[in-house]
Amino acid sequence: MPPEKKINGKAPCNILRQRRNDYRRPGIYQKLFRCGIYPTSFKALRILQKHFLLFIITNQSGISKGLTTESEVKEANKYLIEYLKARSIVIYDVFYCPHRSEDNCDCKKPKPYFIYKAAELYNLNLKCSYMIGDHPSDIECGINAGVDPIYLLSGHGKKHLSELTGNVKICKNILNAANYIINSKTHKAIDE
Repeated sequence: MPPEKKINGKAPCNILRQRRNDYRRPGIYQKLFRCGIYPTSFKALRILQKHFLLFIITNQSGISKGLTTESEVKEANKYLIEYLKARSIVIYDVFYCPHRSEDNCDCKKPKPYFIYKAAELYNLNLKCSYMIGDHPSDIECGINAGVDPIYLLSGHGKKHLSELTGNVKICKNILNAANYIINSKTHKAIDE
């Protein structure tokens, strides 16, 4: 169910990073049946989807490195979307970059290619949107696209915290980020 509020006819969105901030997975993709969502993620995503369309943007260089296959990544994404859908959480799309950094492609975060693609495909208002992630490339991607980034300390967040530059909102986990977004003055202005 899409959010009721639109700004200039466009829906705001939340872009999530597909890694440990959303779910835990042992191994790369071989054990999909063991996928487990962090306890706070369900609540956070339900809060966010009342106001935003949800998307996942992920770098999956394991494909080009030969650690996994594109079909395994697609299978994992399909599984995750269905897993969340069964719990009344809708992810509108998943975008993934299969390239290594040295490939210098246009789609690997921190480049904003997939944010712009989602905006075009789903008529998104990026000025009222957020990028949530636990890696500096997620934050840079959000900044590059003109969306508000939120850095999570969960997942890989603590490990990469010292790599952040500039003034960025930092939250303990995705539930804290969801509460911050919903309670922020920016979001209140959207709903008025």
